[in-house]
Order: sequence, then C-alpha cells, then structure tokens
Amino acid sequence: MNRFARLATRVLTAPLGLVWLNPAADAAETLAECWPPEAQPAPGVMECCRRVAESERPQFLSHVGAGEAAFAFAGVPLIGSSGGLLGILAAMDSPHRVWSEDDVRDLADLAAACSAQMRMRKRSDNGRVAREAAEDAAHAAKGQAHRAQARLSRSELLLRAAEDLADTSGLDDVRQRVGDLVSGDLKPACIDLVLLRQGRLHHVRSPIDGDQAGLPEWFALDSLWPAARAVRENRIIVIDAPPEADPSSDGFGSPAFALQHLATVACLPLRGARGTVGALVLGWDAPYSIGVEERAVLTTLAGYTAQAVERALHLDERVTAARQLQRAMLTVLPDAPGLELAALYRPAARDDMVGGDWYDAYPLPDTANGEVMGGLALTVGDITGHDMHAAALMGQVRSMLRQADHDHPGKGPHQALTALERACSHLDLQASGTLIHAHLRPAADGYWHLQWSNAGHPAPLLVTTDGTVDSLTQHDALLHHAMPPQPRTCAARSMAPGSTLLLYTDGLVEERGEDIEANIDRLAQLLAVAPPEIPLPALLRSLLNTVGPRAAEDDTVLFAVRIPAR
Repeated sequence: MNRFARLATRVLTAPLGLVWLNPAADAAETLAECWPPEAQPAPGVMECCRRVAESERPQFLSHVGAGEAAFAFAGVPLIGSSGGLLGILAAMDSPHRVWSEDDVRDLADLAAACSAQMRMRKRSDNGRVAREAAEDAAHAAKGQAHRAQARLSRSELLLRAAEDLADTSGLDDVRQRVGDLVSGDLKPACIDLVLLRQGRLHHVRSPIDGDQAGLPEWFALDSLWPAARAVRENRIIVIDAPPEADPSSDGFGSPAFALQHLATVACLPLRGARGTVGALVLGWDAPYSIGVEERAVLTTLAGYTAQAVERALHLDERVTAARQLQRAMLTVLPDAPGLELAALYRPAARDDMVGGDWYDAYPLPDTANGEVMGGLALTVGDITGHDMHAAALMGQVRSMLRQADHDHPGKGPHQALTALERACSHLDLQASGTLIHAHLRPAADGYWHLQWSNAGHPAPLLVTTDGTVDSLTQHDALLHHAMPPQPRTCAARSMAPGSTLLLYTDGLVEERGEDIEANIDRLAQLLAVAPPEIPLPALLRSLLNTVGPRAAEDDTVLFAVRIPAR
C-alpha cells in the first residue's frame, strides 16, 4: 500500500503520505505504511487518522498542533464494497497549507483506486478459497472431476485477472493482459476492447497485432453493432452463428470482427464506478456455449477490466498533462544563419515521465553600447529529480538564465550564470543540479567564437574539421541551494567551419553497473567516425540508441551545433 502513499505525496506535492489499514479502535492488528518508508508519523497524525475513521468522512485541515509539531493534514477514508471502513489514505504537509479543490479531488481519486485494489485483493483471497474448495471436491468425487476442473479453471482465471489487472499501467497494457488471460482459458479466436469517449466507441488497438490498418478509429454508440448495444443497454449480448452478408447488421460484435468468420460472439459491458466505460468483445470461430456459470465468469472478468480501464485512463490523463508541461518548457530551436541545430529529449521511463533535464537556445542581445554582435546562447542542464517538482524548478531556472543574459548584454556566459545563482539565493529557490551555458558568436572567415561556463556538468565534446574529438573539460562546482554564490569562470575556443559541438546530460552515459568514463570514451569514438554529412537529428538518434542505457532511469538530453563546411 505504500505505493499509494507515494502517489499521494507526488500528486499533492506533500512530504509525507500514509496508508493506515484496520484503523478501528478495537482492531486486533493495525498496519501503517508511509512514504518515505523510513518516515515515522507523529502521534498527532495518527490522532487525525482516528478522527477520519470515527467519522468515516474526509478531513482537510490546514493547521493541526502547535510549534514544531504543527502540520497540515488531509485524510480520506478507504471504503470496502459493503460500505465498511478499510483504512485511511492521508497526506501531511507543513502547517498553514490550504488544500485546494484539486487536492481534494485528487486525494479522493487516489483513495478510490486504493479501495478498489484492496477490494480486488480480498476477491483474490476469495478466489483462492474457491480454488482450494474445488480441488477438495475433485479429490472427494471423481465422478465430478470434469465439472470441478472447469470450476477450478474459472477460479484461477478470476484470480489471475484480479492480480494481473490490479497492476496495469496503461490502456495498451490492459488490452494485452486481458488478451493473455482469456486466450489461455476461454480460448476466443479474437478479442476487441472498445471505450466510450465523447459519445463514440473507440478501439483500443493491439500493441502487437499488425492487421488493423483498415480498422475504423471509432463507431457510433447508436449503431447496430452488438458492442454498441451492450454499452447502451448495459447487459451481456451473446450472438450465435452471426450472418456473413451485411457487416452493418447486428450479427457481428464490432467493426474489428467484420471480416471474421465467427460462430459465437459475446459483448460484455464494462461497468465502472462512474458508469459504463466501454465493452469487451470476445469471438469464437466454433460454437461456444455460454451458460449461467460462464456468464458469471465473464461478468466478473468484465468488472476487473472496467476497474483497470478507469485506473489506466486516470493515470494516462496525468501522464499526458505532465508530458504537455514538459514539451511546453522545451525550446523550439531558433533559426540561426550559419549554424545547424538539433536537439533530442528522452524522459526517464518511470514516475511522471517528466524531469529536470532541458536544452535551450536563443539569440543573444546587442552589447551595451549598441554594437550589434549577434550570436546565440546555448544551454543544457539537469535539475535534480525526475518528477513534476523537478520540471517546475527547471522552468524557473531556464527563464531566469534567459533573463540574466538579456540583463547583461555583451557579457560572458559566466556572468549570466553568476547572476542566476544570486537570484536563486535571494529568492530562496531550492534548485540544485548541473548545467553548461555557452555563447557562440560569429567571427571572421566563417569561424565562430565559443565561450562557455560549466557548473559541474559532463564535458561537451567538440569534433574538429580533421575528425579529432576534444573534451572541453574546464568546469566549476555544480549548482546547489546550500552553497553561497561564487564567481564563475569562462573558457573559450574557436570553432572552424565543419566542426560540431555536442552537449548532453548524464542520462546518456550513466548506467547502473557501467563505467561512465568508458561510456564517454565510446561516445567520443562514435562522433569521430560519424560521416560529416550525416544530418544532426539522425546523428543524435544514433548516439542515443547506441550509447544510451536500455532501461532509461534518468532523463536524457542531446544538443548538437554544427558549423557547415565551406
């Protein structure tokens, strides 16, 4: 359950989350799971949880206790299928926090998902009991072995469904696991999962099947397809021996089955907590008998699927919002005459799929005396973390660094970086991480003058015209809110036509159990042998696929600047 405590801290941006099971005063055993795991909730927190348990109503308190022990409390009861209290989902923050309506809704949604998982676990236990009872019956009455075996298979199917569908992470995952479940026991020839969105039924396409090119994206809810009827009428619809003539008739399950020669089709409505969310359609190419017991199994399977679909939709909405925020803060590369620019960003494959890595490029302002010098500012940085908080800090740092360049026209990148640190210190912005900030200005004969200041970031790699790769190792200390601002240094190089500069974050070369220096050497070797005419986007993709870790545990940015050869 500490997974939901962790989700509560992330969604509400609170430092402490708690799931308290069996909180009744006379309970024989209670269990409290916290996030972070090593946290120990104060007695006042447990008292607030008891109040939620006694009232069985949510409580959102902005200030509890006094002095250093004061805190803000948000708690929602976890309700079982029979209406009984299962536990408490709570989050704590610093005192005087006013919980917003979004906080209330988000914690209530998390509590609903937590309650659903607890109910599913209880059903799993019931399934195990049923399986053991079926096994005893099979040994006691050999004459009923076939029937007992059938019941055992159904119980195992439902047990696996409860366990497998309780841990899905997206709609593709839900469809894949449902397919795996029914293909081993019910053995349908094909399945289709359709979801109700904006009054239409949309197919959840298979992530592995490649024969869906002609499948329509959606079909109308008021159509004659049995899947649409199952959703409208909220009941199981079984079709035996469907006609093969008219695909628009009510003989087929859904458009996905229009060209299939099926003997039996079952359309199961997916009833969720907020109504019917779609339909699960199963088709058999031989006659398949669906009796009372089979209908019960299918109904339960559809219920588990509906819960998994609702949870996946909720998580997909959060991940989509997070990705949109990340994309909004990543720069559209400017048009820079005389330069080629390309950038690539890959988020860590976990958490909110966003993080603190970024790249930036923008024209430099004129000098203070009005002389037009032109040029471009380049930045690649890594704010600590792979979550929404890190992304928010990154957005602030990125904007402040841009402002520092425009407030110090004609100055070097080290002065803009020093100004950024001073602003973070004065504003008490708790930002830490690494970055490299560079200025690139045109010089004579097609050359460009590069200046950079490095705050603890991996060294850029410069590919010269003869294919030599130089590591620009000059650097200062990293950024950290606990360190007082110090004067930054600046290094410079001349870049000739035909040279390429690569900036990157440590997610490209850092992998658990691997030597980071060896990976940087490998990256330099690949740059040295890369054809000079290869397009920069293709070069970055090749570097990421070759050097980048297979399981991305950190965000990764690659940013390349090339001066075209004359």
